[in-house]
Amino acid sequence: MLRLFHTADWHLGHHLHGVSRQLEHQRFLDWLLDQLHGKQVDALIVAGDIFDSANPSSAAQSQLYDFLVKAKSRLPNLNIVLIGGNHDSASRLDAPSPILNALGVTVVGGLSREDRGHIDWERLLVPLTNAAGEIKAWCGAMPFLRNADLPSTAKDEQSVDTERPGEQDSDPLISGMKTLYGELFAQLQQRAGNAESLILTGHCYMVNGAVSELSERKILGGNQHALPVELFPDEVAYVALGHLHLAQRVGANEHIRYSGSPIPLSFDESDYPHQVVQVDIKAGQPVATAALKIPRSVQLLRIPNGKDFAVLPEAIEHLKNLVLDDLPPEQTPLLELRIRLEKPEPGLRQQIEEVIAKLPLRLLKISTAYSGSEKSLADLNIEERLEELQPLEVFQRCYHNKYDKEAPEAMSALFNELLESLQGAK
Repeated sequence: MLRLFHTADWHLGHHLHGVSRQLEHQRFLDWLLDQLHGKQVDALIVAGDIFDSANPSSAAQSQLYDFLVKAKSRLPNLNIVLIGGNHDSASRLDAPSPILNALGVTVVGGLSREDRGHIDWERLLVPLTNAAGEIKAWCGAMPFLRNADLPSTAKDEQSVDTERPGEQDSDPLISGMKTLYGELFAQLQQRAGNAESLILTGHCYMVNGAVSELSERKILGGNQHALPVELFPDEVAYVALGHLHLAQRVGANEHIRYSGSPIPLSFDESDYPHQVVQVDIKAGQPVATAALKIPRSVQLLRIPNGKDFAVLPEAIEHLKNLVLDDLPPEQTPLLELRIRLEKPEPGLRQQIEEVIAKLPLRLLKISTAYSGSEKSLADLNIEERLEELQPLEVFQRCYHNKYDKEAPEAMSALFNELLESLQGAK
């Protein structure tokens, strides 16, 4: 048997409305170390978005490397596989790979090509061994794939097919992704023996995936943003996915999963069941999965909970009735208030801060919505901060403001491609 842990979307270096999440990440990493040791895990897969940005701080990088050293010190035989996500810089992740490989850590930030332009598949093929040193599985460590990674024919066709958004069945982006995964799977088959299972990774958006709009975006251009499950051959024992922050399986497939993020990365994610997936693999048998709940070290509170807004007196009364533990300042809950107003309220923040000053809370955000006497909640115009918008949303709003119509899908796809190429160059 081979036991692996699947996790993803750490986003080390993340800040929520200016507040560092370093403490929460450190508590998670310390917990993960204990779980790896206590459960006698053979392999750890981190499926992308290791860092929150392509240019992570020195503190975020130190946090990662400190964890890797501690993990290999406590479990010398642990196989560790890290892949790049859309938030990561492929070149930055790959830069220390010679040193990390010497520690027994495999890092695949992005696809690399040999002098003749052929993909170096060798570095994506990772043998996974048990405590006795026996190879029990092979992992195809596919990182986040940008448009530049697609076969040239697919990229050429995409510039044409995006003009025909109805023809999703022949989407060149999807066919290009299938080609790359097909080649990786063929390479795995050549390496693996009959008793060795096959595992794939990916950092992508799958069909019917549940998205947290403030933290994630549909990261592929073209006619169809989501990838079909047929991307992964039936012979694959397990697919470890990253990108979506809500832990979920893909369709009815128990063996194709998003692990989700270890901490909530926005107030929309405060109710997510954050977890690490334990996967037990035995040759010739379906995998057995178990969710290991990650303890929450800092609570995120939204008043009122969910998508609703409350009038100011109700929100203040709710605050006064909270029962809160006496915690160190760095662990006091982070708060978002959602207030419904009939008209602008100049003294709004002062009234709220007078109440908050008496409570062990950290107020991060006040969201306001305005409703006139003839408007319902469905008509609320919610104020948004620029930091909460994804680049594509900003582009589409600017286009709409200038031309008074929606941006064509082909143009949005080109903007996505430009954005991905800039991110990949960092």
